[in-house]
Amino acid sequence: MGSTPSTQENGLRPANAIDEEHILDATYELLLAIGMRRMTMAEIARAAGVSRATLYRRWKSVREVVAALMTREWSTLVSQVFQEQAATGRDRLVEGIVRIVRATRTHPVMRKIVELDPDFLLPYLLQRRGRTAEQQLDLIEQGLRAGIADGSIRHTDVAMQAKSLLLTAWSFALTGPAFVDNAPTSESERLDELDGELRELLARYLKP
Repeated sequence: MGSTPSTQENGLRPANAIDEEHILDATYELLLAIGMRRMTMAEIARAAGVSRATLYRRWKSVREVVAALMTREWSTLVSQVFQEQAATGRDRLVEGIVRIVRATRTHPVMRKIVELDPDFLLPYLLQRRGRTAEQQLDLIEQGLRAGIADGSIRHTDVAMQAKSLLLTAWSFALTGPAFVDNAPTSESERLDELDGELRELLARYLKP
């Protein structure tokens, strides 16, 4: 009786040898190439060189894989942004939020999702908070406490303040481009002006 080909012989690695980052890297490239709506779990598995069974042991659907990808991308982005130095806690927090807004707006994954699959974002905007939002709220709260400690941010309900800041940031990141069309200057210049207003808005909101 012939033996069944191993996963190595089929060009696939066993489940315990698969690095999640490798799968997410493959998902990233596939999403940019064809968009989320056209992606299937079979295509992700094929692009990552893993079996569908391996993929389904980690995620139940394409949406879950993409959600994990977005959590990874934004976790990296946010951690880098908030490492910047500034004179005060308020300056550091304000500049960090403005940088996140700008980076989110231009991130290849976000641009592709907004362009082709905006409905993917609706549950996170209207129904529930995802892991990315929780991480962002946590970092904003840390920034608020640092600013309160050095006297550069007014003392109030930190949790509610963080939610207000994140909601404001989301509106500028996701909806902002729709409000800068039909102007004589370039889109980049118009968005720079909009971000300048965001910076002023946040600074005044946080001022003691």
